[in-house]
Order: sequence, then C-alpha cells, then structure tokens
Amino acid sequence: MKLDWNRRTCARKGHITYRPTEPDLAARLHASTALGSAWRCLRCGDFALGEPHGTGKAEDAPLVPRGKALRDLFILRFLAVERIVRGLFIVLVAWAVWRFSNSQSSVQQLFEQNLTLFKPIAQHFHYDLDHSAIVDTIRKTFNYKHSTLVITAVALVVYAAIEIVEGFGLWAAKRWAEYLTVVATAAFLPLEGYELHEHVSAVKIVTLVLNTLAVVYILFAKRLFGLRGGAAAFEAERHSASLLEVETAAGEQPGEVPHQAATQPQN
Repeated sequence: MKLDWNRRTCARKGHITYRPTEPDLAARLHASTALGSAWRCLRCGDFALGEPHGTGKAEDAPLVPRGKALRDLFILRFLAVERIVRGLFIVLVAWAVWRFSNSQSSVQQLFEQNLTLFKPIAQHFHYDLDHSAIVDTIRKTFNYKHSTLVITAVALVVYAAIEIVEGFGLWAAKRWAEYLTVVATAAFLPLEGYELHEHVSAVKIVTLVLNTLAVVYILFAKRLFGLRGGAAAFEAERHSASLLEVETAAGEQPGEVPHQAATQPQN
C-alpha cells in the first residue's frame, strides 16, 4: 500500500488553506456546505471547514511541501535527528576526556584497584586481564600528556558543534546545511573506511553506509555543486512549485497543462 504523505502530514499537523484573490481560482478552491464554507487544503487537496488560513494572489500562496517534497523533508529530518544525537554524545565524550585529563593519576589508581578485584573472577572464566587488548588500550591512555588530552577534548567539542549545527540546519531544510552536511560527512568517509578496514563491526558498517547514502542523496536530490542543473534549477523548481500550489490543489482537468508546469525543470 502506497503511503500518502500528504494526508499523513495533514492528519498530524492539520490542513493549510488559502483564498486567492483571483475570482475563478477562488471559486475552484471554495465549496459551500450545510456546515458552512470549506476551502481546499493546499497539501492534501481535501476540503476543510472554516475560514482560510491566508489570502492573497495565487503566486503569493505559501510554499507547502507536497508528495515527494514531504518525503524528502522526512529524510532530511531523520538525518537531522541522527546528527543532533551524535553531536550530544560526542559532547559527553569530550567532557569525559577533559575530566580525565585533570585527574589521570587518580583514575589510573582507581582502575588498577578495581582491576585487581576483578582478576579472580576473570581467572574463573579463563580470561587473562593482564594480556587483554582492552586493558592495554586503557592503560595506554594513562600515558597521554595532559595537553594532548585537552586538545582532543577541544577537537571533539568542535566536531560535536558541527554535527549539532548540521542537525538544526537540516531540520529547518536550509540549503547551507545541506552543503555543510555533504562536505563534512564526505571528509570523514575515508577515515570511517580505514577504521572499518582495521576492525569490522556492525556499528561501523551501518555508520559508513548511512553517511555514504546521505551524501549521495543530498547531492543529487538537492542539486548541489551544479548537479542536475545546480542552484538555478533548484530555485526554479521551488518557484514553479510555489506558483502551482493553488492550481494543483484546485485540481486541473485531465489533459490540462498549466502554463507554469511547462517551465518546471525535469527531474
């Protein structure tokens, strides 16, 4: 069953109606019922009782995402949430590194004491803690310089800030955020590929695939860096959609081709 993005969104957020000043077009959008006036929703096309939410020229009608545009917005917001959550997690890691840099000796002492307590349990399960790769990695961090850990914490905060800014920008469907996401994500793909080569894990595979798909999708769907006509084609598509909103909601007759539709860029 095909998902109707228009009605799904209207059911969650409500209808959006508009009364154009052009009489013929207004008549097509308006209906009189026993319960009062009803206006056709610019998103789903259904009639909604009550006064319209706005009025003006048809070309000034609000740009209401419909169909594919709604689906694209859902994908962008999914990526936005993933970026924001990741950014907040990195902030926590940066805070932990900073706290650790200020108390390395005490943390090392606590770690060695707890390790001694766990040794009998590990030996019972035939696990050698003294030659454990995880334990060795943790012990190496105790030898890092304080300045190195501080620099690492600062770098993590900067990285987290980029992720969070990306997230809020994508949620608002800002074009600059799409460029930032593509550039920043693509820059880290080689590193993610190297880490996956060094040690394969499900999390690393999912992260690499998700980031790669995000870069490809945003590049082509949003016509970045000149692809598919570039920014001019993207803006022309948006402008054409805004001019067509009222006519599309009014429901053209079969075979009728609006003048604006003839200038809409081909996908």
